[in-house]
Amino acid sequence: MDRVKILRATVVAVTIVIVLRLFYIQVIDERYKAHADNNVLRYMVQYPPRGEVYDRNGAFLVQSKEAYDLMAVPREIKPFDTVAMSRILGIPVERIRKELLKANLFSRRRPSAIAKLLPKEVKLRFEEHGFPGFYTVYRTVRSYPTKMAGNLLGYVGEVNEKIVERNPYYRSGDYIGMSGIEQAYEEVLRGVKGVKIDMVDVHGIPKGSYMGGIYDTMPSPGVAITCTIDGRLQALAEELMQNKVGSVVAIEPATGEILVMVSSPGYDPDELVGRERGNNYMKLLGDPRRPLFNRAVMSSYPPGSTFKVLQGLIGMQEGTLVPSQTHPCYGGPKAYPFGRGMACHSHSSPRDLYGAIATSCNPYFCYEFRNILENKKYEDIGEAFDVWADYVRSFGYGRKLGSDFTGELNGNVPSAEFYDKRYKGRWNGLTVLSLAIGQGELGCTPLQMANMVATIANRGYYYIPHVVKRIHDRDSIDSRFYERHYPKVDARYFDPIVEGMYQAVNGGGTGWVAAVPGLEICGKTGTAQNPHGSDHSTFFCFAPRNNPRIAVSVYVENGRFGATIAAPIASLVTEYYLTDTITRPEMVERVKNMQIAYPYYDRQRKDR
Repeated sequence: MDRVKILRATVVAVTIVIVLRLFYIQVIDERYKAHADNNVLRYMVQYPPRGEVYDRNGAFLVQSKEAYDLMAVPREIKPFDTVAMSRILGIPVERIRKELLKANLFSRRRPSAIAKLLPKEVKLRFEEHGFPGFYTVYRTVRSYPTKMAGNLLGYVGEVNEKIVERNPYYRSGDYIGMSGIEQAYEEVLRGVKGVKIDMVDVHGIPKGSYMGGIYDTMPSPGVAITCTIDGRLQALAEELMQNKVGSVVAIEPATGEILVMVSSPGYDPDELVGRERGNNYMKLLGDPRRPLFNRAVMSSYPPGSTFKVLQGLIGMQEGTLVPSQTHPCYGGPKAYPFGRGMACHSHSSPRDLYGAIATSCNPYFCYEFRNILENKKYEDIGEAFDVWADYVRSFGYGRKLGSDFTGELNGNVPSAEFYDKRYKGRWNGLTVLSLAIGQGELGCTPLQMANMVATIANRGYYYIPHVVKRIHDRDSIDSRFYERHYPKVDARYFDPIVEGMYQAVNGGGTGWVAAVPGLEICGKTGTAQNPHGSDHSTFFCFAPRNNPRIAVSVYVENGRFGATIAAPIASLVTEYYLTDTITRPEMVERVKNMQIAYPYYDRQRKDR
């Protein structure tokens, strides 16, 4: 009997709960009344503006400006005048129909983008006509006031399926940094999306915010960044590199901040913004000279004779070289008397270390390289070679430096194992002699070369090169950029190298063209052999000699001798940074007007 009473009580209680719930739904709760009146909810993503990017002096490099995406919900669309819409949007009727068909196939209930990145004036004209089933979503689009540094700043593009699968933050239609600073600092620049929930009726007409907007979330704007680049210096370097293939990188030695990063040819970053972005991207992608390829961090070049200063440092550290020690040079194709010719410039002989750097003497550093490899304290040449290679890598060659820039390449420093395999264990110093002067299997990026000369400027240490000086919502940047890094050569051995580099520019050496009275520029020329045409021209330098403020590396493909084109460019960049003036306008014009043949790239263009 008790069980029956319990069962009856339970049924009554459940019935009362159901009745009360139905009463609440139908009479009290307005949300359900709204649904009963055939209203639906529309979730609209609120996109934040991306953070701006400034140069080190506070000038805008990247800004965000207002734009709108036109969205459509197929089931809410009523018959409309496609010609009128086409006229307002500036989009062909056929394209509108095509996008609507794609939207209908995707989902009749979910919104799809019909046109993207519309200017504000177009958005206002469109809304005046009130097309049912269509609405606009606020976006921002990037703007580049200086029209420069495309590879440095990078560009923003729409996410693909792989990005969406990999990162749950993104949804189809979102934009993300695809290269450069835009990519490296995406999480800082992008901000945080919000959402706005509106009620619309069956005709697609807005009925107001859902529940008074209590479930809406506001977007958080992206954080601004001040980068290390000096905009005026960047502009000068890009001007000097017009119609040339190569790179210019300048670093502030005392901090590791990158003052200039030029990859030439470059592109106007505004070309990759807006409706023509896709067409312009394909055009840039098809250019044989690869303007989208950042040569500053992604090209592996032979360092050529600039590498000789590193050879001298290793020799002094290993005890096989004393700066006053001399070696003969005979100037011709048989300058190196070990059974293998090594051509050299015409200069007096013999030379000590200072003179060898100043005149870029090939035989001198061939002697020294062989002395390092034949050092009796090592068991065999393989062991000695790997010790030499470790020295080289300690200066940043053959490995990523760990900068905050995307796409950084390792470069290449070969190992003894590599030569054992290539020559089946039968090799010696003569076999790899070309490494003595920065040729052979050596490969480095212009960024690594700039870091090398910054290390010399600091007399034995460097900071990891980086392109961001300040993130505006933080007290400091990544702590790793404040740490000193020391190569495996003692500080006392750098002064002889500095003296040789000073003589190379100011003492009638191979870099004399880079001299500027009063600036005490210290530099080293390089001419790197090239199988695809004329030799590459390279030069690196720093200034002033004491308490240096700038270190510059220039690499010009097919530019011939280092003094021909690379040294003048580095000198002009250095002078402008230190004095804010250019005293040699004739040199600027000569550099800008210099014509360089690029048979390798031209041949590729013809083949296409």
